[in-house]
Amino acid sequence: MKKPLMTMQWRRRITLGLLLVLGAWGLFLALRPQPLEVDIGTASRGMLRVALEQEGRTRVLDRYVVTAPVNGYARRLTLEVGQAVQRGDTLVELEPLRATALDARSRAEAQARIAAAESSLSAVEQSARAAASQADLAQAELLRVRALRLQGHVSVAAEDRATSEAERSGAALRSARFAVATASHEVEAARSTLKYAGSASPAEPVAVRAPVAGRVLKLIHKSEGAVASGQPLLEIGDPAALEVEVDLLSADAVRIQPGTPVVFARWGGEGALKGVVKAVEPAGFTKVSALGVEEQRVWVIVAFTSPSSQWQRLGDGYRVEASFILWEQPDVLQIPASALFRDGNDWYVYRVEQGKAVRRSVQIGQRTGLHAQVISGMEAGEQVISHPDDRVRDGARVVAR
Repeated sequence: MKKPLMTMQWRRRITLGLLLVLGAWGLFLALRPQPLEVDIGTASRGMLRVALEQEGRTRVLDRYVVTAPVNGYARRLTLEVGQAVQRGDTLVELEPLRATALDARSRAEAQARIAAAESSLSAVEQSARAAASQADLAQAELLRVRALRLQGHVSVAAEDRATSEAERSGAALRSARFAVATASHEVEAARSTLKYAGSASPAEPVAVRAPVAGRVLKLIHKSEGAVASGQPLLEIGDPAALEVEVDLLSADAVRIQPGTPVVFARWGGEGALKGVVKAVEPAGFTKVSALGVEEQRVWVIVAFTSPSSQWQRLGDGYRVEASFILWEQPDVLQIPASALFRDGNDWYVYRVEQGKAVRRSVQIGQRTGLHAQVISGMEAGEQVISHPDDRVRDGARVVAR
């Protein structure tokens, strides 16, 4: 009876021991540090391009703003935007400025001015007749005095007085005749104000002609109406001759010089267009950004180098995205730029070796927003941790997310 009892006790002990071992192993697994889930990138060789990207817009290379040469009344433009014109074609005709229309009060005043002018004319005509009579009398008296002077019946002084009176009467007659002419013009002017009020002048219009051959880009003054000398009427140019203007931050513009290659992507057509920087303007300007910050910007002018057949669908003022190529190499060892972090003045990465993070110093060359050139410290095919956070330490166990 003792053997079965001892056998049961040993079985209980063995079972209890196994349970203790399994519990200890489970507790060990539960308390054991778990590997960190991280994003892993790979060092590889390939094309690396450092570029500045900014939106720009196309513009016609040579554009002409046609202005009114004189004050006048412009007839309605019959041209349409995009219509072709030849050099010397009539673009718009300018008539002399039209008279102002008169209301009832102004018309009554004009009629009153006519009546007053006619009365003044009648008065000066009567004065002219009186002056003519006086002049005829003074001339006849001078002739009689001269005849008597030859006979010795009058003195020299009497002849001089008669001569002076004749000259004075003649001058008064001429003055009266001038007054009659002036009053006549005033009557005519008063009648013209009433006659041509609100009517167009029949004078010959002035033709404004195209200075060059091209197409109409913009109609500034399409409807008829009064225009002043120098006022813009329309713009013409050749859309086949385009360039691109891009405004860059002044800190970025100093990195660009004439001859810098440019690539235009996402312009609306197939493939990418190529260009080259033609000029960087020497003067900057202030521009307020969307966040309300004042920025100093500079205009950079780019010329297309791609065949015109590829970009002929572009027009004046079209939006394009320009990438200024600052540096480019076809075979560069590179890693994700997010894998880099600084410690002092040096760059470091966490390389993945046998499931553990190993901190390593690297020497970096050119950088873009996504990739960085590795000059030394890594080889192609090695893995690094992208976006390492504060939990990653040297020697920590990691696993790909």
